[in-house]
Amino acid sequence: MSFNSPLLSLPGAVAAEGQDEGVAAHYGDLFREQRALAAGTGFVDLSHRGVVTVSGADRLTWLHLLLTQHVSDLAPGHATESLILSANGHIEQALYLVDDGETVWMHTEPGSQAALIGYLESMRFFYRVETADRTEEYAVVHLPAGSITEPPDGTVVRETSHGRDLFLPRPALNSFAEAHGPAVGLLAYEALRVEGHRPRLGMETDHRTIPHELGWLAAAVHLDKGCYRGQETVARVHNLGKPPRRLVFLHLDGSEVRLPVHGDPVRLADDGPDGRALGFITTSARHHELGPIALALIKRNVPVDAALIAGENATAAAQEVIVAP
Repeated sequence: MSFNSPLLSLPGAVAAEGQDEGVAAHYGDLFREQRALAAGTGFVDLSHRGVVTVSGADRLTWLHLLLTQHVSDLAPGHATESLILSANGHIEQALYLVDDGETVWMHTEPGSQAALIGYLESMRFFYRVETADRTEEYAVVHLPAGSITEPPDGTVVRETSHGRDLFLPRPALNSFAEAHGPAVGLLAYEALRVEGHRPRLGMETDHRTIPHELGWLAAAVHLDKGCYRGQETVARVHNLGKPPRRLVFLHLDGSEVRLPVHGDPVRLADDGPDGRALGFITTSARHHELGPIALALIKRNVPVDAALIAGENATAAAQEVIVAP
């Protein structure tokens, strides 16, 4: 089920498309919205994201067996993130979690909650747990780092270094927006995500992505915990080899009108626009200070000082290392 946010009725709202359909891409001034977010003001409507809860006495022990992260001792109020991998170690789900002392709350990519619930239910066995899709009841709202906004009483809050995610009752969205604006669109949020080198499922990933390629080991994978699906691949690549690809940050030529988009090929500049593709653009953005920027997933052996070009316009791209070759 898809959700159209009531905040799309705010003045200037322009609806997002694709993966982020249902919320606003921007509210009329992209760079003003970015500056507000970077300064710790405003909020981002993420109400299109899936919300799933796991309750019951065994919730943490059980999730510990299924997830890449160490959560068996997750303290109430402590935010973490985790992945669910295939048997071959490829990323299937990215989860953003917090436990409130009785229930684990998590948000996921839009539309992915049904598949997540299906997998979790298939692994319940004898554990005392209850899973629930709460997307129809709760909406995710993001407050940037430095925000002085106080969440409404009783709100479940997931606090990280780049901001707080609130699990708000859906009927409260309008009143929250009135009290705590200005609203900031997804394009501004995504530009700061790209600047922060934070990968996103469905953008930085494809069907064969493993966590090492994106630098996701540090944030979402615990290398010393017990077994989980896909652990053999994680351990083998970490201990014995290197991933086949690596995530890079790109500074793009600012003279181009069109940004390369998700899926556009990345090539060596010396090979020209007809050269062999060495990777692809995952997310591009226009940043209020850095100009046009992007994340890209490229072959590991591409030299770190190689000049690159991206997209159909062969946009010049200078790379910064995120994942070491």
